[in-house]
Amino acid sequence: MNNGSDIAISRLAAAIGEPSRARMLFCLLDGHARTSTELAMVAEVSPSTASVHLTRLKDEHLIKLLVQGKHRYYSIERADVARALEALMVVAGSPRSRFVPTTPEPLRQARTCYDHMAGAIAVSLLQGFTQSGWILPGRSLAKSKSEDSLDLTPTGTNVFESLGIDIAAARSLRRRFAYACLDWSERRPHIGGALGASLLQAALRRRWVEREFDSRVLHITRLGQRELAARFGIEF
Repeated sequence: MNNGSDIAISRLAAAIGEPSRARMLFCLLDGHARTSTELAMVAEVSPSTASVHLTRLKDEHLIKLLVQGKHRYYSIERADVARALEALMVVAGSPRSRFVPTTPEPLRQARTCYDHMAGAIAVSLLQGFTQSGWILPGRSLAKSKSEDSLDLTPTGTNVFESLGIDIAAARSLRRRFAYACLDWSERRPHIGGALGASLLQAALRRRWVEREFDSRVLHITRLGQRELAARFGIEF
């Protein structure tokens, strides 16, 4: 080894090798972001000790911090970190624990998050849009200064406009066009910003979803189930 590679690897190994930090990292491998309180419970340490561990992992670029309002979430920094941890798990023969949400089912399936759709359905929509090549994540956008930014591809623009969404008008608003908003029940992102708001309004107009009175809950109608399954492959 040269150019300090041996030292860098030793630092990473030391960061990963501490049992409490290892439990935090392997817990995050399922792709769900978690709070420091949750990770402290996973690591079986006090909140103050967890904070020290999380700072070390963040300094080594193994995890990243996501701040949304008053909430602070931690997740794996990037895909190659996850792959390295997966490889270590294979060598160690360790099983991965499964994320179990505790949100009430009606809220978990579909709800409003300010002016856009959240919940399992919204998370599945963003995942499907990304896999279909209709939406690009922020790191793929040279013009983007924010890692959580999203944008439509030309094909994605056509898909959204076919729903009656005026993309040009959404871009002209004095707000972010689209970004990955971390979903608090699923701990994976859904679409926020002007695009997310426009998508919710389109779903309401087409009667794919209905608002529950005096609640954030959104009910997926039978028509909505058929349309979301046919158009976007969402399973119910």
